[in-house]
Amino acid sequence: MTLDWIEPANRLQALPPYVFARLDELKARAREQGLDLIDLGMGNPDGPTPQPVIDAAIAAMQNPANHGYPPFEGTASFRRSISNWYKRRYGVELDPDSEALPLLGSKEGLTHLAIAYINPGDLVLVPSPAYPAHFRGPVIAGGKVHSLILKPENGWLIDVTAIPDSVAEQAKILYFNYPSNPTGATAPREFFEEIVAFARRYEILLVHDLCYAELAFDGYQPTSLLEIEGAKDIGVEFHTLSKTYNMAGWRVGFVVGNRHIIQGLRTLKTNLDYGIFSAIQSAAETALQLPDVYLHEVQNRYRTRRDFLIDGLGKLGWDVDKTLATMYLWVKCPPGAGSTDFALTVLQQTGVVVTPGNAFGQGGEGYVRVSLIADCDRLGEALRRFEDAGIRYQS
Repeated sequence: MTLDWIEPANRLQALPPYVFARLDELKARAREQGLDLIDLGMGNPDGPTPQPVIDAAIAAMQNPANHGYPPFEGTASFRRSISNWYKRRYGVELDPDSEALPLLGSKEGLTHLAIAYINPGDLVLVPSPAYPAHFRGPVIAGGKVHSLILKPENGWLIDVTAIPDSVAEQAKILYFNYPSNPTGATAPREFFEEIVAFARRYEILLVHDLCYAELAFDGYQPTSLLEIEGAKDIGVEFHTLSKTYNMAGWRVGFVVGNRHIIQGLRTLKTNLDYGIFSAIQSAAETALQLPDVYLHEVQNRYRTRRDFLIDGLGKLGWDVDKTLATMYLWVKCPPGAGSTDFALTVLQQTGVVVTPGNAFGQGGEGYVRVSLIADCDRLGEALRRFEDAGIRYQS
């Protein structure tokens, strides 16, 4: 018996196709055809989780006290570790009991925040291109997304002066993300001061995604929104352990900032989940306390890959900006090629997977995102395949 007469809710039908799911289908088909894929599509870090984190998880799992439901708001010790990490990294004081909330990964929290605070018809400001959860969460919640088209000549930064007063006065939330996925753009402290002043003027909730806080190179140190005076009054900041600590599959992150906004998200989550397995929270505590030598190893790994791939693409005609953070390169499509067509051509002719820029919104058209999630040997093989297939940038 089929259920063709039951249609999904409007909130699902309003969503555009999820490009990463489509990419997974194409990758599976390519593997069936015997292609040796070099997958530079998703932001899925390669390599193992650090051994001290694994050891902490094993020890915690052997404690029967961790096998029951965890506290809805996360364990007190993990919240303290989050607060201590923010104090150490940014000099930001947080109350671990009210200003920090563990999450089942930052994607879950970003989307649930939209459900907790956006009513149907509410106006939400979202950059384009952006991490898909930043605009898909508001759409699921029934919000009206106003895209802020980012421009390369402005360093892919939001220009708040270009937002009409009529739009700003209606806006309830602004999502943003620096260092940026997908562009790799970074924002100076002055930008954060400007966006806080803008949000305070128009009474807009700021939602900052600091997913790539520690994947920074060449002496660059990303700014936390909460470093800015007054930001905690109107903002929250999300973080994940997926990238820096190779814990993507563990599903652990957190949100910090305004206690009232965090309480609303906590209230929603008490109706939806039981929180993170306590043993994973113990492992996450260990990750946040790892010595900086580990962080430097991770940074060196991605910086080396960045330089290698930029140099190799340069020999094929591309002029790619040297990003100061994240694990991505934002690469122009050859003249006349659209994002989707170019990504499909690359996959079919070379077995190399890249993500079309329009997966991140209309502002990403004309680009592809390349993840630095393979070692230089595999990146070199990808470049050789490009050259053999005649794929290059010709201005």
